[in-house]
Amino acid sequence: MNEPILNEQDATGVDGQTFVGRAQNAKACNPVREDMQIVNLTPAKVKRLRLAAAFLIVLAAACFPYRAQAQSATESQVKAAYIYNFVKLAAWITQKTTSDSQPFWIGVLGGDDEFLDVLAKTVDGRSVANRPINAKRVKTEDDIKSCRVVFVRALAGRKLSQMAIAAGQPAGVLLVGEDGDFLQQGGMINLFLQNGKIHFAVNRDALDQAGIRVSPDLLQLAQGQEGGRKTKSHQARQLLQSDPPGYPEVARSMKIQGTVHLEVEVRRDGTIKSVRVLGGHPVLADAFSQAIKRWKYEPASEETVEQASYTFDQ
Repeated sequence: MNEPILNEQDATGVDGQTFVGRAQNAKACNPVREDMQIVNLTPAKVKRLRLAAAFLIVLAAACFPYRAQAQSATESQVKAAYIYNFVKLAAWITQKTTSDSQPFWIGVLGGDDEFLDVLAKTVDGRSVANRPINAKRVKTEDDIKSCRVVFVRALAGRKLSQMAIAAGQPAGVLLVGEDGDFLQQGGMINLFLQNGKIHFAVNRDALDQAGIRVSPDLLQLAQGQEGGRKTKSHQARQLLQSDPPGYPEVARSMKIQGTVHLEVEVRRDGTIKSVRVLGGHPVLADAFSQAIKRWKYEPASEETVEQASYTFDQ
């Protein structure tokens, strides 16, 4: 039996009506005034707004237990809420019949126990297809295969990430990561920080190969497989000079590790015009940002936007 995707119950409003019903009725409505501008609600726009609103409602519901503790959710809380919602919005086509009492496991590979604790609290008391959702740490291939979803932390490193993908994809495990090249390695969904907010990107080919289906409407909300801002498609420019960044002493002394993801605007002559941090520890991100300004790409007929990642480990 397939796992459920977003339905009307997931999008119930405070007045008992569903956003799905509202959107259907809105197809025939007149233009609406918004901030002194006329907005034409075409069926396509209504559909996209409906899905976005419903997704935010479920996301907010997952974060609700933390509202009394802080005015804004932490990065770990938001990522945990996203993972929970991916569970609800995915369907495992090749799923084997299991007992209703058997847990639906979400595994966490790499990183410390802080995120695992946050994820456990997020899914506590929740279920999918009548199966209770639990979270646990995974370390081996067998651990990964015992889960339906595995979140690969950036601190897991490339070797463990590749192991998780190699073991998880044939087993139909939904692989979620947070590393800049996770999708290029064969991961399925990647969470990344951009402009102070968590976004996600999707590798549709990897999902198809694992026999996992995600709502087509949800795919429209993804940022694209590269995980960055939408730019004109082009072939990645070859690096001519790329000196590695130095490891900051303060980061080394504090044992700070991790991967930094940057988006760089490259001039036609191959020099760096601007740098934007997509994710990573601020100390490490500053070191990589300073180093990449000295990098040089091959010349091109126009300016391009490239992505670069660097992993700091001791």
